[in-house]
Amino acid sequence: MSKAFTKESDNIDDEDELRLPPLPAGGKNYITPQGFATLRSELKDLIDNERPKMVEVVHWAASNGDRSENGDYHYGKKRLREIDRRIRFLIKRLEIAEVTDPSLHFGNTQIFFGATVTYADAGGESRTVKIMGIDEANSAQGEVSWISPIARTLLKAEEGDVLKLVMPDRVDEIEVIKVSYPSPKGDGLLNDDPSTCHRLA
Repeated sequence: MSKAFTKESDNIDDEDELRLPPLPAGGKNYITPQGFATLRSELKDLIDNERPKMVEVVHWAASNGDRSENGDYHYGKKRLREIDRRIRFLIKRLEIAEVTDPSLHFGNTQIFFGATVTYADAGGESRTVKIMGIDEANSAQGEVSWISPIARTLLKAEEGDVLKLVMPDRVDEIEVIKVSYPSPKGDGLLNDDPSTCHRLA
């Protein structure tokens, strides 16, 4: 492997790391079992399927003669670098992942990692968020990472608590309306009736 290739890949790796918010000092990279399985599945697919296929494409393109004007060759090399970068990135994230099962808190009304929380602002407008890991949170699905401002405000609070959400330009008052967790049976049900569930101390 050439030094130029290594340097380019390392730089891209650094860019990937910069895209993720840094963990708090001494903090762990919490992730749900489902999130961990998704990352591991992606890594396996890249190693077992995507990369071997792209290596074949690059070898085939390289055998077609002049590489300077060979679009297939240059695209293949670029895609292979992207795959290798993603593989290294996933390995790093999986190595530091702290798998935490939210269903262990099923029936609890206190907010921990993995909770789905409905809260209302001072104007009475409500919003529901799910507190997830940095590597799995999808804002389009109402998921927030556990180190986000809203999650750090909500963590350890309970239903009925009134909290102050500190924003860059203001401080908002919010009230925790409802807290729920996935069922330990894995059926996806939430604790709408806490009296029927085991409550953790």
